[in-house]
Amino acid sequence: MADIIPFDDRAGDMWLDGEFVPWRDAKLHVLSHALHYGSCVFEGERAYSKRIFKLEEHTERLFESAAQLDMTIPFTATQINEACKELIDRQDIIDGYVRPVAWRGSEMMGVSAQIAQTHVAIATWPWPNLFGDENRERGIRMKTSKWRRPSPNTAPVKAKAAGLYMICPLSRHSVEPDGYDDALMLDWRGQIAEATGANIFLAQNGVLHTPTPDCFLDGITRRTVMDLARKRGYEVVERAIMPEELSKTDEVFLTGTAAEVTPVGEIDEHNFQVGPITRQLMEDYDSEVRKG
Repeated sequence: MADIIPFDDRAGDMWLDGEFVPWRDAKLHVLSHALHYGSCVFEGERAYSKRIFKLEEHTERLFESAAQLDMTIPFTATQINEACKELIDRQDIIDGYVRPVAWRGSEMMGVSAQIAQTHVAIATWPWPNLFGDENRERGIRMKTSKWRRPSPNTAPVKAKAAGLYMICPLSRHSVEPDGYDDALMLDWRGQIAEATGANIFLAQNGVLHTPTPDCFLDGITRRTVMDLARKRGYEVVERAIMPEELSKTDEVFLTGTAAEVTPVGEIDEHNFQVGPITRQLMEDYDSEVRKG
């Protein structure tokens, strides 16, 4: 832990409400509405060779998420895109992570915050694969979480909203002490949903199966990998998947901006090979994100 550099004490710049400011000066008030009531949306993006992959799609989703939380972002999508690109240059990021975030400020304290200003910030930093190169070879270990993804009529499940992630660190923190890398999350019906920050795919007899995203994000990486799989001639089926099906599954992998394509070697008592479908899609995705 001693080698970890705190995220509030780093060099360089961030983009905050339309201006580039020193990293250490990018702050918000302790009575910001977002801190108390979860009125915050964000994006996770990756830059490869100084180019942000699917930047426009990520920005579009940021605006859609804000709208679902009744927030109006006071900048255009073009302004956000250009700020992301310029920040990559300012921070000299070759391969790294980009985090745009929008939140309600401290103008009003209470459940209702009609006059609270929406603030926007963007940060970027170097970041390798979420689970490390070694786990990309052998597959990560997962354990099913007790926390479940909520029903669509209980939360804005299509928004990438900070409040919806509260159960994710709880899930990760509960399994990591036992040596697991991530947690499998079921939904309120008991169906397989996703990991704590990535979508999931199961390969069964040469066919890819992935849960229907009706209560969690239809990830941008998820859609990209589905397109790549179909180009390879793999059948991809979106459907309800119960945990019992893990016993007849050959391969499992996760997809996400941070996770990229990460193989899974173990979920609870089930073991999987890092097989040919997973390896092919890992290779295809790596090629896709580094296209000129």
